[in-house]
Parts: sequence; C-alpha cells; structure tokens
Amino acid sequence: MVEPTQAQLDIREHADLDLLVVAPAGCGKTEALALRVQGLLQRGIAAPPRRVLITTFSNRARDNIRERLRWYLSPTAMRDRIAIANFHGLSARIFRAHASVIGLSPDLILPDFDWVGEQCRSRNLGFQVSGAVQDLLRGAKQQGIDDAAVEQQLIAAGLPDALDIERQRVVDGRLTYDDLPRLAELVLANDSVAELYRHHFQAMIVDEFQDLTPQQLRIVNRIGRGKTTYAGDLAQGIYGFAGARPDEIDRQVRAESSTVIEFADSHRSSPAVLSMVNALSALTGGTALTSAKPASWPHGGLAARIVFPTPETETDWALKCARFILASAPNHRIGIIARTASRRRFIDAAVEASELPSYRWDDGVLDTDTARIVKVMLSRMNVADFQTASDPLEHLRKAAGLSNVQDPSTREALAEALNWCCDLLQQGIAPSAIKTRIRVGDDSTLLNVPGVHLLTGHVGKGQQFDWVLVVGAEDGCIPDFRATSPAAIQEEARILSVMLSRARHGAVIMCAERVPAATTGITRRKDPSRFWPYLQSVCVDSPAAVEWIKGANWDQIRKR
Repeated sequence: MVEPTQAQLDIREHADLDLLVVAPAGCGKTEALALRVQGLLQRGIAAPPRRVLITTFSNRARDNIRERLRWYLSPTAMRDRIAIANFHGLSARIFRAHASVIGLSPDLILPDFDWVGEQCRSRNLGFQVSGAVQDLLRGAKQQGIDDAAVEQQLIAAGLPDALDIERQRVVDGRLTYDDLPRLAELVLANDSVAELYRHHFQAMIVDEFQDLTPQQLRIVNRIGRGKTTYAGDLAQGIYGFAGARPDEIDRQVRAESSTVIEFADSHRSSPAVLSMVNALSALTGGTALTSAKPASWPHGGLAARIVFPTPETETDWALKCARFILASAPNHRIGIIARTASRRRFIDAAVEASELPSYRWDDGVLDTDTARIVKVMLSRMNVADFQTASDPLEHLRKAAGLSNVQDPSTREALAEALNWCCDLLQQGIAPSAIKTRIRVGDDSTLLNVPGVHLLTGHVGKGQQFDWVLVVGAEDGCIPDFRATSPAAIQEEARILSVMLSRARHGAVIMCAERVPAATTGITRRKDPSRFWPYLQSVCVDSPAAVEWIKGANWDQIRKR
C-alpha cells in the first residue's frame, strides 16, 4: 500500500458529501477515491442496507477501483456497503426493477452486442449512411424521450433506414445500449422511484466525470445531487463520439460542487513522460504537471519519437524494444497502443507470433468477470452435448447463463468470449485446453500482469504501464481523418495525451512513411501526425533512444 499524500488525506476527511476532484493522469485519483470511500464509511455514511454507489464507464475501470478499495476496506464492507456499476449496468438495473412505471415489460432483451451496427451491415448501408443512422439514433435517445417521441424525431429527420431499424427494434422486443440510459432517465422521472434510489445510495462517486453525457449527468443528479463526489480531468475527455460533452459537463459539475480540490503532482510518470504530456497541453487544455519525486526516476525517464519507412520496420523496432525491456525487467508491463485497432494489426500479428507474453485488451475473454464465467462453463462442459447441439453457440450461451447476466458490458464481453470458445471447440480443441488459454482471470488481471499489452487509446484509459509504445502516429490516424472541427481535433489531441500518460518510465511515439490501407491493401504515403511538432523539443530520436535503453541502469529501473 502506498503512503497517501496530504491532498488525498484531505479528500478522505472532507466532511461534505459533494466534492469535485480535478486529477490529471497519474496524480493519484483512484487512490483518492478509495480513501474518499473509506472516509465516508468511517463517518457512518451508508450503514447497511444502504450503500455508496460508485459509477465507472467500463468493466476494466470497475476492476481498477475495486482492486484499490480492497486495500482500505474489509471484505464485509465491500460486500455490504459498496455498489460498483458502470452506467449501462446501473441503467439496466433501474429499468429491470421499474419498467412498469413507464409502461414497458422488464423482459425486453438486454443488449449484448452492437445490434444497430449489425442492422446497418445487414442492410449493406455504406460507411457514411451507417454513421448517420447511428448518430441520429444516439442523438434522439440521449434526450430522455419515450419510444413514440423517438419515432417522431426519426420521421422528421427523413432518414428511412434509421426509422426502419428503430421499428424493427420495437418489434423484436429488444433494447440497444442507447435505450438503457434513456429508459432509466424516464423511470427516474418518477419522484417515488428516484427517492428509493436516493435513500438507498447515501453517497455517490462518479469516476471520470468528464466522460459523462448530459443524459448521464441528469441520471446522476436524480440519484445523488448534493451528495456526489466527481473525479476526473477535462483534458482527458475523449468520448465525444458517444455523446460526451466535456466542457459543458465541467461547467455544470463545478457549479454544483461546493468544494473543488485540484491535483498537479504526478505520482505515476517520469519527468520525461510528463514533458510529452505537457507539450500537448496547449492543445488539450490540460494542467501543467510536475513529477512528485523527480529524482526518484532513473535517468529521468525516456521520451522519444521515431519515423519509420513502413509499419513492418516500426513493428520490428517495437518487438526488439519489448524483448530488451522484458529481458531486463521481467516484471514490467509494456503497453503498445494505437489510435485504432486496424492500425495496430501489424504489431498484433508479430507479437502473437513471437514468444513474448501478450494480452489483447479488446479480447473479451480476458475481462476478469468474463474469464471466471467461461472457466466455470468449460469445467462443466459435456463435449458430446456440444457436438450434437443443433445450435452450438446457443448451447454455450445457455451453459454460461448469458440470459441471466444483466450488466450490458459483461453480456457483450461474455457473448464475444463464447463466440471465441465456439470456434475453438468446433476445431476440435478440448475444453481443458481452451481453459489454459485464458491467462487472465481470478487473481490475475489485465491490471497487473507483466508482458506486452495490445490496446487502443480509448480501451486503456485509466490504466498504467511501465512503458508505452504508441504506433501509427500518422495524420489521418491520429487525428482521425473524420475529425474536422476544432472540437474534434482537440479531442484527438486529448486521445494522444491519454495514450502517452499511461506510461511510467518511458514513452515512444512512432509513425510510418508508407502504410497499406486496411481494406484495399494499397500503400499510400503518410505524414506524421499534426501533433508531432509539439513533441519535437522534448523527445530524442531513434539512435538516442536505443542508447538510453541499452545504457540505462536496469537494477534501478526494476526497483522503481
């Protein structure tokens, strides 16, 4: 357990239930929130059966805060006084319990995959039309209106495909991810229901408040207005595509909170890594960060940027770097991060073909809860029953109890994992062999296992690695070619900042001069990201980076 800072202790002892904690990456936010919950419970808040509600935006963020809470709370307190949920899970719970309040059946099918996206693909809608359909449906449903009002908006918009898909959803008796918060907001408009939740949850914690949509903030306020601790950082707002409005939410939360505590000392990253993050602050709007203990970082850390001729040479350098690091520090974690999964395909293939221990964060079976469910299913599996089933995938879904899982994110991850299991079983691989391939789960999670971790900027938000290698930093990839407005470009800069700020000891940003297109295979010339020049003064080049890595004191690095 780390020694809390004075600012973190102040947050624990803060008497009022409302609080805003502005904490840039690596400044101890998760620790502060765990201490905040400890302080609330020590002061008698949320005596059983009441609870403190902690909301996150993903299962992995949930795992992160849960792991930290275990340092400060007893198993009994974790079980009886804390509730942790992501917003889709919370919304599903509210809907299932009180659907009748808005005249709907609680038995509507909960989402476990991107149904709207699948409908767009089945209709052979083009890229632009598909995007327009999904944006229109999302925008309509983030207004907290009922099915009839949604249909009227779609009719007025004049996009027939969107209207057809929405009508099909209603006929099928299913919900999409956008429906869950919409219906939860409608349920909570009932004062009696809202009061039940306000009474049950005596305090509320919102992690990464800048990623809230206005609709999610309205849900938070119906349950926890005046007793919510918000934590996050405006400069890490990277979910505009999902309806988040960081600047708008920041203004509203500041107006609501009676006290604001701001952090600026980083406990995660070396001075070199922080220099990269600070170099982008003019674009991100972020606070200039300083290292809490700069002298404790061997050689001050590493910051480098490198241009390669092709993705293959980029991949070769990254693999050599990862091998050297893991040979020198076997307990270290290396995050190889790209803006998109498709740009990461070159390094993915090479890493998976190598001897390096590797983990793909976009592989659902590696999620802690999902891994646990799948392992139990495989342990109990009768292969003969699977082989004779008329629908093998549906057989696995029933065996795993998919229909009983209410949290939408867990349902989605489990559904993807079962697809993976089904493919392997149909190849004749034994359940016991598949079980051994689930290397994460139980007491070993993605949050702490050493090795190479392959992920995108959005997926890795809130996590940390000893080293970060950013691949594919070409213009059109980061910023994404679809980002054209000033707000969109700012969000892309924030995504790059988030990727770099995952690093502890060092970060290397890389790009290639010629990259084959993912769809056509046609190779095109690429320019470095337009954010590249901002990093020039703080980064070394390839020869200097190699010299730093080979000449570093790895005994000191392993101990830091």
